[in-house]
Amino acid sequence: MRVLAVSGSLRAGSYNAALARTAAEIAPHGVEVTLYEGLADLPPYDADLDGEDAPDPVRDLRTKIEEADALLVVTPEYNGSISGVLKNAVDWASRPPRGGAALWGKTVAVAGVTTGQYGAVWAQQDLRRVLGIAGARVIDGDLPVARARDAFGEDGTLLDPLVAERLRRHLQALVEEASAIPVAA
Repeated sequence: MRVLAVSGSLRAGSYNAALARTAAEIAPHGVEVTLYEGLADLPPYDADLDGEDAPDPVRDLRTKIEEADALLVVTPEYNGSISGVLKNAVDWASRPPRGGAALWGKTVAVAGVTTGQYGAVWAQQDLRRVLGIAGARVIDGDLPVARARDAFGEDGTLLDPLVAERLRRHLQALVEEASAIPVAA
């Protein structure tokens, strides 16, 4: 099973990217988690640029989502919601609507990391709504990680064994949900 992990943060020392990298390290046997690293390259969504000749970074995003069996989207919380760059990626991946979009029918799990005490719960709530409207199959359950400075080392290593176990269970739930979908003939 192939899982594409998308971090909604562009910051070099992003805790959200660190959680996505940790997912790759602790993924269940037979599950390959790859971190999408092209978020900063996506232009702002513009319907005039969309279509068969969409910009290369957009085609790359859509291809990577299509090739993945499932997605893990990890979001920071900016002003009580998801980051603009993450929303932009969802907008590109949700086109064309109704069946032709890369996100349409894709199984997705959400998680979020913040330095504050709530673990991006509002951002995860908004992300679940946006992904659902875009046609994704968002699994039940969130993974809020609060007080990131305590949970991660300076090098981005996850230090908190409870968070690691919660992430392991979240990935397992994602894999089980994605595996339950019949493969089209």
